[in-house]
Amino acid sequence: MELSLRARLRAGDQCAYGEIFDEHAQAIYGYAVRRLGDWAAAEDVVSLTFLEAWRLRGKLREDGEGVRPWLFGIATNVLRNTARAGRRHRAAMERLPEREAVPDFADELVERLEDSRRLAAVRRALARLRRGDREVFGLCVWAGMEYAAAAEALGVPVGTVRSRLSRARARLRVLVDAELAVGERAAGNRVEPAGGGGQVRNDRVGAVRSIQGNSR
Repeated sequence: MELSLRARLRAGDQCAYGEIFDEHAQAIYGYAVRRLGDWAAAEDVVSLTFLEAWRLRGKLREDGEGVRPWLFGIATNVLRNTARAGRRHRAAMERLPEREAVPDFADELVERLEDSRRLAAVRRALARLRRGDREVFGLCVWAGMEYAAAAEALGVPVGTVRSRLSRARARLRVLVDAELAVGERAAGNRVEPAGGGGQVRNDRVGAVRSIQGNSR
């Protein structure tokens, strides 16, 4: 009988590891870059997520269809650690003038978010939510996961996911409008730096490819 993908991963099959990387790395990158607003930091999250997935493969249950919820659960934990590590310098970074991003894959990356300024406002508003509400919003809205999959990723009941998402959406409507208003007032008083905006890199997960290559 052919082993399932989960069983192959648990057994240390490097080809199975390569398969999940090829299938899910880009989605995890998109989730991380929305949460962090930084392509380099998002690449680090992808790297750490797949390193952790390999390290924790023995804890993956053999029952179940796919590994997406499990991977996004790991990515969420990595993002928690990234947030804790970044608190000390975030205030200083926010005092720097904002640079307009010029994304070369904007439709794929931000979807319905109008521009990078709105994305920044959403991130600031999300930071004011409870951590559980913030994580549910990221998984269900930005990563496009179903309630059941998000519940599996976070290890909470489906009902908790529903209530947290409803609360997060209600709060964000108010907070994002407030953040945009503050940003518009600040932009009116700020002289834009010369040299144009930064270019978002097209090779989003190039640095992570070495993990896959080394594991095969």
